[in-house]
Amino acid sequence: MQLHRSRLKKDILHIALVGNPNSGKSSLFNCLTGLNQKVGNFPGVTVDKKTGMAQFSPSLSAEIIDLPGSYSLYPRRLDEWVSYKVLLNQDELIQPDLVIAVADASNLKRNLLFCSQLIDLKVPVVIALTMMDMAKKKGIRIDTERLERELGVPVLIVDPRKNKGIPQLKKAVELTAQQLYQPPVRDFVDNKALAPTAIDEVKNHFPSFSDYRAIHYLINHENFLLSEEMQVTIENIEARNKFNPTKTQAEEILQRYSRIKQIMNQVVSEPDPLQKKLFTEKLDNILLHRKWGYLILFSVLFLLFQSVFWIAQYPMDAIEWAFANISSLLAQSLPDNRWTDLLINGVIAGLSGILVFVPQIMILFGLITLLEDSGYMARISFLSDRLMRSVGLNGKSVMPMISGFACAVPAIMSARNIENRKERLLTILITPLMSCSARLPVYFILIGLVIPNTHLLGFLSLQGLVMMGLYLLGLVMALIVSYVAKWFIKIQEKSFFILELPSYRSPRWNNVIPTMVNKAKIFVFDAGKIIMVISLLLWGLCSFGPGNSIQQVKNKYEVLKSAPGADTSSLDLRLQTEKLESSYAGILGRAIEPAIQPLGYDWKIGIALITSFAAREVFVGTMATLYSVGTRDKSSVRLKEKMKAARKEDGTIVFTLATGLSLMIFYVFAMQCMSTLAVVKRETRSWKWPAIQLVYMTGLAYLLSFLVYQLFK
Repeated sequence: MQLHRSRLKKDILHIALVGNPNSGKSSLFNCLTGLNQKVGNFPGVTVDKKTGMAQFSPSLSAEIIDLPGSYSLYPRRLDEWVSYKVLLNQDELIQPDLVIAVADASNLKRNLLFCSQLIDLKVPVVIALTMMDMAKKKGIRIDTERLERELGVPVLIVDPRKNKGIPQLKKAVELTAQQLYQPPVRDFVDNKALAPTAIDEVKNHFPSFSDYRAIHYLINHENFLLSEEMQVTIENIEARNKFNPTKTQAEEILQRYSRIKQIMNQVVSEPDPLQKKLFTEKLDNILLHRKWGYLILFSVLFLLFQSVFWIAQYPMDAIEWAFANISSLLAQSLPDNRWTDLLINGVIAGLSGILVFVPQIMILFGLITLLEDSGYMARISFLSDRLMRSVGLNGKSVMPMISGFACAVPAIMSARNIENRKERLLTILITPLMSCSARLPVYFILIGLVIPNTHLLGFLSLQGLVMMGLYLLGLVMALIVSYVAKWFIKIQEKSFFILELPSYRSPRWNNVIPTMVNKAKIFVFDAGKIIMVISLLLWGLCSFGPGNSIQQVKNKYEVLKSAPGADTSSLDLRLQTEKLESSYAGILGRAIEPAIQPLGYDWKIGIALITSFAAREVFVGTMATLYSVGTRDKSSVRLKEKMKAARKEDGTIVFTLATGLSLMIFYVFAMQCMSTLAVVKRETRSWKWPAIQLVYMTGLAYLLSFLVYQLFK
């Protein structure tokens, strides 16, 4: 395929950046584009699309599209299909003018398979050889000039980490864009011999096609943008020539590797395979050990989780402090009316609920990026694959699940790394069962209420054991749910856990900040819009009631406060409680009371269940308001005392052991987080799965809470 001259007249060249996974493609993308990047999704699929602008010369600007990693032009995974359709010009929105193929010099034989296929498509290709330092450590020497002659396309050595070879690469791209480098006339292998008559018949309808492109139309035309008439025509060509796609693909791959072997013998010199093992292999003997490997893995995951928890706490506290001061300042400066209440308790509170998650998201993805760059992330997936596969997942599911202990929002976003759609969906569905940090305030207050502060064997805290049990309960139930759900999700897609263990490398620190910023932007501008809408709806439910019910409550307390010697502070708190009871949220609490009574809850706990849907930790704040905790003293001790003294209308204690345990179980399993539902909707591109998630988790929470309450009451 010749480069379109009409496009060359434009100022911007469209370049597709492709390569095998772990070949250094992302490093080259970051090096070429710097911070001038955008992250989105390919149309119709939730696969990351990175685009960025690069200046190749004063007269040539380029938009670079970082396509998902692929091992060959025979796609198996969803992300490989995305790359495949772009390279075969079957994407309506992305039509690259030129391809930069990144090849790992330390694994050249495998990488040349993909490169040779691109060359036979007759697209303008420039090959960038990376990992040359690793190749040298292995004793591999490559004659790049001879390799360039054998392939017939430009071959450049680059080191994106050290910014080496980038000017030469840009020059080669510019010359190729000017058509000074032409795709080789001769095919890399004899494609015509694979199906001569069928190829000729396809080329009769598409004269500009190469033989190899025609083969792909015979194999995958059902997935291409073709008219129904053309689909039937190609089907007839296949039937008439008894075309066998599987046999053709196998013969082609054998031909390519035979030709690649010849080239490798001429351009590559390798050391004796019995040479001393590299540092990477020695380290793997420890990190992938049958016993020590798992101990090291659990230690790394523990530190990851604790780091997110510890480090994020400071900026999260700062954000909450800032919004609290902003709300206080606005409350003092603005008149006391409905619009001020909307601004402070609706808009400001909603923004706080969004931005408070940002530190966790940024820190989690920053640490994951470091683990990925170092090469250890692949080892985590490898070690956990056996357990995950037994319940319908695979090794790549473990990181989202572990990340869910900090926050389900970034954890679900990180599930994008799972290629298989069914396994990715299962991971998304069960990740919220991990006890996130938002549940901790609920656990703390309830455990302190109903679990005695005693020690077993003199050193094991009973309260600590209960806390650990809640975390383990969520994890075990997640695996059970996944095992059951895998039989109901009818996505027919083969699961391939093809995992290349990359060499250990020093992390690219300059790649961490862009990744953290991009993930935060995705959350704030996509999920944040939905969160704001639901926050405002919740404010409305808590601020308004039917008719003039709220006004009647206000009038009642104005009369009480005007009485001589009235305790206005106490009356104000009672006013807030009664206003909440008269609001739509209070009415909902009363309405659901018959349904939640079997769990041991009253209408006030019902209101907390409703309001805490915005965020689980709102439960504690709602309890503080409902039980009239003094505004000047909001310590947890005071709150526990008030809750311990709380009585139902019949005079019985509200927070018994049975009720407390029931509430803990409810919050372990219930989907009480609109942020999570918003992100699930975004990641699955449907309200179907968030709805299923909400129903099954709420049902599970209700059933198990009921059983626990009935058992302990």
